[in-house]
Amino acid sequence: MGVVAALFVGLVALAIVSAQTGRRLVSLVVRGGIVVTMDGTRGVIEDGAVAVDGANIVAVDTAAAIGRQFQGGETIDASGQVVLPGLVNTHTHAPMVLYRGLADDLALMEWLTKYMFPAEAKTVSPDFVRAGTRLAALEMIRSGTTTYADMYYFEEEVARETKTAGLRGVLGQTIIGFPVADAKTPADALVRAEAFIASFKGDALITPAVAPHAIYTLDGSTLTAARTLARRHGVPTLIHLAETRDEVKIAQERFNATPVTYLERLGFLGPGVLAAHAIWVSDAEIALLRTRGVGVSHNPESNMKLASGMAPVTDYRAVDVAIGLGTDGAASNNDLDMFEAMRVASLLQKVRTGDPRALGATAALELATIGGARALGMASHIGSLEPGKYADLIIVGMTAARQTPMYDPVSHLVYTTRGDDVRTTIVSGRVLMRDGKVLSLDEAAVLAEARRWSVKVRAAVN
Repeated sequence: MGVVAALFVGLVALAIVSAQTGRRLVSLVVRGGIVVTMDGTRGVIEDGAVAVDGANIVAVDTAAAIGRQFQGGETIDASGQVVLPGLVNTHTHAPMVLYRGLADDLALMEWLTKYMFPAEAKTVSPDFVRAGTRLAALEMIRSGTTTYADMYYFEEEVARETKTAGLRGVLGQTIIGFPVADAKTPADALVRAEAFIASFKGDALITPAVAPHAIYTLDGSTLTAARTLARRHGVPTLIHLAETRDEVKIAQERFNATPVTYLERLGFLGPGVLAAHAIWVSDAEIALLRTRGVGVSHNPESNMKLASGMAPVTDYRAVDVAIGLGTDGAASNNDLDMFEAMRVASLLQKVRTGDPRALGATAALELATIGGARALGMASHIGSLEPGKYADLIIVGMTAARQTPMYDPVSHLVYTTRGDDVRTTIVSGRVLMRDGKVLSLDEAAVLAEARRWSVKVRAAVN
């Protein structure tokens, strides 16, 4: 019997069973694990289950209740594991995984101007971007990220590879004020951005965005043009903002303003803007970002490694700014592990405030799930396990020596778990990795290609 015929027979059999038992036939049931919902009650179901039909969640309940109501075309047993929403990485530069470890232990401006910008000028191409995105997607699938926000060049290539891998992406075509691989001028980049939007707007997995790099790499007219383009098409705007003291100094010298007040003067701030980093801000500017509906991406590991500073995360949360968590690019982090980012975010706020309760485990997990969804303007679709939302979920193993014993699953997720504890990753109901085996990418081929590129990068920068 052929595969198609066998599948048809199996579905018919399930339909018969469903009709006989009165249970609804759905495409997938994940059952038996501890379900951490991150819904409005932050509910945790000890012996829970999630019913999925197509791309969406249809029910979240106890395993017994789901078993009485639903029959899965496919069933995944999550016994002894934790089921939670897929993680949301609100800021990265996916292809830059190919620069991982290329230049370390430097301040941001030196790292950018002396190493990253020159390396990119010599190596970035569509092929480079495709290879880097595949490697980043592999790393994210393996470590439980299901949605990510990206800023880079040749973003249409990032989008195509992201779709092939099965991930969800908010992907920004970068606008920057000097010649780069995909655009000789900011005007050229704006044209590319509009074409990118036209190609992917309305896509089931890809949300196109406009990504003006920063206030120190663009003039005011280009920043305004980028924001106008995003508003005209109703897509997000991604920008680095107030990341370092140097950026604040540049803003004061050039504009007699802080980075935040300069963008406010331009009329740039508003719903749909996602500000990456936002470290060097005043209380009044935090309130302004809240009033304007700006989302913030906190990137603790990159900020620490580049000695950029400590973002006032607790202050943002106190006034209900939509704030999520990001890894930044692997060239400055040096990985895309959101579990590590959660742990560091929590510990860093404890040190910053002198209060061990400053950012507890539940709050840190919020940053990586529903908080990130809010920051991206996607909280109605992702970030928690609730009926009607996309079936973006992960299953995390909890049997390692360092995870034993487990008293509190949320605490374990933040303070103990690592990305390689993820066993299964699902996006829109599609299983991208099951029991540690990636299904949507050829892992060996992706790694081999990345190693070939590392030789080219080393030769180009030496």
